[in-house]
Amino acid sequence: MSTRDSNEIFGGMPSNMPKRNVMEEDFGYEVPIESVPIPSQGICYPEASPISMQKTVDIRAMTAKDEDILTSRALIKKGTVISHLLHNCLIDKRIDVDELLIGDRNAIMTALRVTGYGSDYTVKVTCPSCNEQSDQEFDLTSLPIKRLGKPPIADGSNLFEVELPITKKTVRLRFLTGRDERDITVAEERRKKQGVKADNLITQRLKYAIQAVGNVEDKTKIGMFVTNMPARDSLFLRRWLDENEPGIDMKSWMECPHCDEHSEVALPMGASFFWPDA
Repeated sequence: MSTRDSNEIFGGMPSNMPKRNVMEEDFGYEVPIESVPIPSQGICYPEASPISMQKTVDIRAMTAKDEDILTSRALIKKGTVISHLLHNCLIDKRIDVDELLIGDRNAIMTALRVTGYGSDYTVKVTCPSCNEQSDQEFDLTSLPIKRLGKPPIADGSNLFEVELPITKKTVRLRFLTGRDERDITVAEERRKKQGVKADNLITQRLKYAIQAVGNVEDKTKIGMFVTNMPARDSLFLRRWLDENEPGIDMKSWMECPHCDEHSEVALPMGASFFWPDA
């Protein structure tokens, strides 16, 4: 697909008139298009999905109009700002961004950030050794891609089976999607508004991930199982998901200016991720 075909930077003309690419035709600038590696390589998507078994997707670089999306209070309130940004910048509009695995979404988000503002990412992090905070600079292009750790129960399926170490139950689970992440975030915000402390993030995510425990598929019963499962089983599941979920490994090394220790830290994706000067 050519840049001319895929760019949608047109002058504000009536929809019944031929579209013109003003940036290219009048200013001689072509908005760059990049191919982004997909960590899951499309293995977990059904055959009907446009990214089934695809190793890359094409995106166009962010523009000022995309920055408007990032500042939309309505989209931020609804928790859909990232989904709108991804949809706007993906070349293939058939892709349902909410159905993308979180790891695949993060890979596309990171690529968009690099095309928009460069690979240098300065963010405040906490030293694991002395607990002091400092500004650290990381190179987003150096973050490794995590491939799918285990095959699903069938090609085109986002379902996996594991046996728990304590209860010995066979659990069928899946990796979370953008829609799951949004629903969890919205539920947390509602709890906060109701004055309820959101301290159930571990069980909440497991409830979304687990699809069956043995032959039990009833969501209410699965929720009860998750809440009351042995801590060792819970730890096993969380480690399994962390080790096998495809995505971008958002970890890097820092040198603390307070204690001079070198430590591996998780990179927070705060305001400065898409707003370097925030």
